[in-house]
Amino acid sequence: MPMRYATALTLLLAACMTAAVAGNVADCARLLAGQEYDAAVTPCAEAAEMGDAGSQFNLGVLYATGKGVPADDVKAFNWFAMAAEQGVIGAQFNLGLMYATGRGVPRDGAGAVEWYGRSATGGHAEAQYNLAVMYDTGDGVAPDAPKAVEWYKKAAEQGHAFAQLNLGVMYDDGRGGPEDDAQAVKWYRKAAELGHSGAQYNLGVMYANGDGVSKNDSKAVKWYLKAAENGHDEAQYNLGVMYANGEGVTENDGQALDWFAKAADQGHANAQYNLGVMYTNGEGTPEDLLEAFMWVDLAAAQGEEKAESVRNLLRERLTPEQIAEAQRRSREWLERHPD
Repeated sequence: MPMRYATALTLLLAACMTAAVAGNVADCARLLAGQEYDAAVTPCAEAAEMGDAGSQFNLGVLYATGKGVPADDVKAFNWFAMAAEQGVIGAQFNLGLMYATGRGVPRDGAGAVEWYGRSATGGHAEAQYNLAVMYDTGDGVAPDAPKAVEWYKKAAEQGHAFAQLNLGVMYDDGRGGPEDDAQAVKWYRKAAELGHSGAQYNLGVMYANGDGVSKNDSKAVKWYLKAAENGHDEAQYNLGVMYANGEGVTENDGQALDWFAKAADQGHANAQYNLGVMYTNGEGTPEDLLEAFMWVDLAAAQGEEKAESVRNLLRERLTPEQIAEAQRRSREWLERHPD
């Protein structure tokens, strides 16, 4: 998941604020609310220099995003650091993010853990999630799966979809605690209902296998479809298999072909192989041996062993010119999909 800056502009009023500071803080907040960033820089900077934590955070955001001032990660870092030391949770998160990504400061995993930890303790959901990832991967801290579960859960309980997915995976795999398929389903469902394609796919797998829920192919198809429509290649492939086999849905070779094609075009080797077989046999589409050769050629290049045997059979049915044309199509596909 891409890490994001906390950018909600904040206003923290000190109890004993001087009139000058109060005026600058008020002007800073008013101008930022109106998205008058150029005009906001001066009052925000003056209030920040007088020690107002909220203005220090806001000025850091302006430098981090290049609004009203030239983007400057070093200045952003310095202002976030001042605000973070005064307890601004969003600044603490942003400071952790800058340490984690090496923006404005040399990358420092331990520094990221420290500041994510402060922000997470203050209830910042994204910080809780990022801190969990650090414990999960051992970045800047010794790997600690139970700690990862703890922080994923805190973020998940605040509705953080990525944390819900990862928490489900931890329960699914028995990492950080006992394996618990029912808990995995619970958290996959929460993330799936928020539209997370990975969770939708995982929930489909749980229904297909009967893990943590009663086996239900129709519900597997339902969740595969949601994930597939969100571009999840493995879900597209599995949906193609369900249509090809008539599992949870009426058998339909045309639908199977369509979903295999979507996954194949994302580079899914098994889908490329299945698509090639369907073109070879004329299933869901008229027979097209050149198209078949192209797809099994691409699958074979990714190490799909079955594709090699189909490709050899196709060589016996195609002329050298046709094989050359199919190989040209394969090269063109690879040029369009460099990754």
